[in-house]
Amino acid sequence: MRAISQARGALNALAALLPDTAERVKGTDTECVPLSELRVGDIVLVRPGARVPADGTVVEGTADVDESMITGESKTVPKGAGAKVIAGTVANRGSLRVKISAVGDQTALSGIMRLVATAQASGSRAQALADRAAAILFYVALVAGAITFAYWWFSGDKEHALIRTATVLIIACPHALGLAIPLVIAISTSLGAQNGLLVKDRLALERARNLDIVIFDKTGTLTRGSPAISDVVAAPGSTEDDLIARAAAVESTSEHPLAKAIVAEAKRRNAERLSASNFEALPGRGAKAVVEGKSVIIGGPRLLTEAKVTIPTDLEKRTTAWASDGKTVLYALSEGRLLGAFAVEDEIRPESGEAVAELHRLGIRVAMITGDSKTVANSVARRIGIDEVAAEVLPADKAAAVKRFQAGGKKVAMVGDGVNDAPALATADVGIAIGSGTDVAVESAGIVLVRSDPRDVVGAIELSRATYRKMIQNLVWATAYNLVAIPAAAGLFVRWGVELPMSVGAVAMNSSTIIVAVNAQLLRRLKLQRETL
Repeated sequence: MRAISQARGALNALAALLPDTAERVKGTDTECVPLSELRVGDIVLVRPGARVPADGTVVEGTADVDESMITGESKTVPKGAGAKVIAGTVANRGSLRVKISAVGDQTALSGIMRLVATAQASGSRAQALADRAAAILFYVALVAGAITFAYWWFSGDKEHALIRTATVLIIACPHALGLAIPLVIAISTSLGAQNGLLVKDRLALERARNLDIVIFDKTGTLTRGSPAISDVVAAPGSTEDDLIARAAAVESTSEHPLAKAIVAEAKRRNAERLSASNFEALPGRGAKAVVEGKSVIIGGPRLLTEAKVTIPTDLEKRTTAWASDGKTVLYALSEGRLLGAFAVEDEIRPESGEAVAELHRLGIRVAMITGDSKTVANSVARRIGIDEVAAEVLPADKAAAVKRFQAGGKKVAMVGDGVNDAPALATADVGIAIGSGTDVAVESAGIVLVRSDPRDVVGAIELSRATYRKMIQNLVWATAYNLVAIPAAAGLFVRWGVELPMSVGAVAMNSSTIIVAVNAQLLRRLKLQRETL
């Protein structure tokens, strides 16, 4: 009972995350209301140290939010206007005003609780094996008991006939077999939930131990899914600081992803903030504006041709190398003079290389599927150590690509975002969705990674292998115990002076159950969490 209650503690802990009341903003004041009275669209105030009462979007304020209870991530996450927050998380060092987007059963926390409860109640092939073994043991006990009674009764030892028969039935009670698998399932599921691994399908977790290949979707899985500046070079007569400041001034009002990458890089470097005027988008070419009285243009190689600007040899070598790596090259010109160039790429997650290395350590090959060009795909694969690449694959063709990797009976896992990759996730032997705290019910996957960290794929495989080991250990112990104990209880070894009293049989039966329960508890020692880079 203690072991089961500890396993169910994951659900109880999740339920306890929600506060009893919320501060709903009403005009210039706030009112304290029960959570049941919150509605979508309400604005709530979350004070420092308080828990977010429902899923929503920050409309005002900043705070560092502790999401460890949902995602397993130990570090706080900065939240500001426009950021999404999850019910049950804690605001630290700041207060937030949050517009509610989901309440009650629609929140991410409720979704996680449903997934954990469903997974703990679900079975597996090992569970089916244990159930069959327990059923067989029932008939073995009846037959062994009947044979024991008949043998000793007709041998003239009528008193011991009854005692030994009762001992056989006590010994053969299938408690250990009955607990061998369900206890491991409950503990492994709660352990996964505590570490940001939501198991929707027990069979998916069971199959993960035998994987030959793990396939990653590139964009949004191995990469961040948004462009970032990877390198900057200033032309002679200019400096990087001046180049970045002027380029950011031009792009500050643009909504283009490449423009946002330049602005983000300027903020990261604390570049001087310059004002721009007369902004003009140049379709298919770039953008231009007036910065400090001088015209500045940002765009691709076509701008250089139009402006008849010659690139210095050293700078040309750099930009050629960027292009060969599949990076986008942007140039900055001012009054017909080249200021410098930027290399832009879909930034690789710093943890992706570590995830690939750890999968190799487990003896698993790593592949990547992407719609990007072969140049870009090969560049990413080379930098993080991926073994096989399928490039220029349309979303509709990803499922067929997965089947090609499955050729020859290979066991394949597909890791994707669960939306565009839904057919591929369903086709793979194990579908693993890169989820987020606010989107945990990804229908096409058997396992959901709440932290969106590719290293958690390794954690899922390690959890699968450790869970299976515990199941087999428990089954072997429960089965072997009966193979030895039943003959001893039946008096098979009496002629050698070995007899098993009924009281000892009762203690042995309970001891086997305790051993199985304790062995399952040892699964909690498994460390799945990785330090965030």
